[in-house]
Amino acid sequence: MSESNSGPTKKDSISPEASQIPPMLDEAAKRAIDHYLDPKPQPKKKQPSSQLFSVAESADTETLLANLSETLASANAMLGDLTFDLEGSRRHFALGVQQMIELSELLANRALDIVDPR
Repeated sequence: MSESNSGPTKKDSISPEASQIPPMLDEAAKRAIDHYLDPKPQPKKKQPSSQLFSVAESADTETLLANLSETLASANAMLGDLTFDLEGSRRHFALGVQQMIELSELLANRALDIVDPR
């Protein structure tokens, strides 16, 4: 009758020194295994930001577009007033920027009309 292979023999067993894993190492190994095999949902961490202002995540598209349109209108008015105090190439430059603001305002208003037809 042949011997069955029922487990490790004394020859294959782990030495007494190696079987005594320090508790901290054992805990670290368990955490690493749990991290990959049984991950727990992590709370969303706020990333530190150097950004001074931010837009509320709950703001809907209509609100964002309306505020964009109003901001562009304000920038257009401020630059329009400034343009009258300038002369020469500075005035032409400011008028070019004002035209880009006006075009952006038209685009924002058109997008607003699509989102919320009046």
